[in-house]
Amino acid sequence: SMVKRIDIKPGALKIIRILSENGFQAVLNGGCVRDLVMGRDPKDWDVATNADPETVKRLFDRTVPIGIHFGIITVLLEDGQYEVARFRKDHNYEDGRHPRMIEFADAQADAQRRDFTVNGMFFDVFTERIIDYVGGVKDIDQQLIRTIGNPVERFAEDQLRMLRAVRFAARLGFAIDEQTQSAICSGAKRIKQISVERIRDEISLILTEGSAAIGAQMLMDLGLMSAILPEVSAMKDVPQPSDFHPEGDVWTHVRIMLDQLKSPTRTLAWGVLLHDVG
Repeated sequence: SMVKRIDIKPGALKIIRILSENGFQAVLNGGCVRDLVMGRDPKDWDVATNADPETVKRLFDRTVPIGIHFGIITVLLEDGQYEVARFRKDHNYEDGRHPRMIEFADAQADAQRRDFTVNGMFFDVFTERIIDYVGGVKDIDQQLIRTIGNPVERFAEDQLRMLRAVRFAARLGFAIDEQTQSAICSGAKRIKQISVERIRDEISLILTEGSAAIGAQMLMDLGLMSAILPEVSAMKDVPQPSDFHPEGDVWTHVRIMLDQLKSPTRTLAWGVLLHDVG
């Protein structure tokens, strides 16, 4: 196995064990599997199962039904909180963000509805096997962010995924696959369908996760910056007095500053991005 079992957080193992003892399938899913495959420490431990939310509520003492509409229950244990999600398929995204209804499904169908191949894998803690229906392991090897299925369709379902592609590419040091890139370039303007709060949160993460300069340049290159922050986009090719700023135009100057940030607060990171918009 590519994953050391010892690395898996006890609470996640406990949830999987209890579900399994009650006759259900339960696996780790999403970002934590990607991180385990890459040898990184996962932030969140998410479990996917064929048990429905009511069953999960019954099996655990402390639960929060925040995402119950999407088949998700948060389980609270001594060592943290865990999202336990029912395998599902999504139907009819109406508003470019939320599916109108969901239907319970199996693991393979569940993988197909996810955003990027690197986030679409499962891990079975009993057999210590990575369950990969979407080519996530291969894309990690090739260091690529690629949508699962047709990128144009994936972004039409949820336009926020365009920003998530940039965030994961910057954070992991990966490239964005060519088809995925061209779908973002041609659809960048549609990011405006998403609420400003969601856009703000994604950009805040891009700016504070350690690769702000790379992420910001990707936003520029893909046309997302001009759609979201035309004021920042306008800094490109604006000359600066060469005696004070031999580095080049205003955008180059801002990008070099973004590159200097070490674990910035959101406020500092946004301050750097916007300090020369005038």
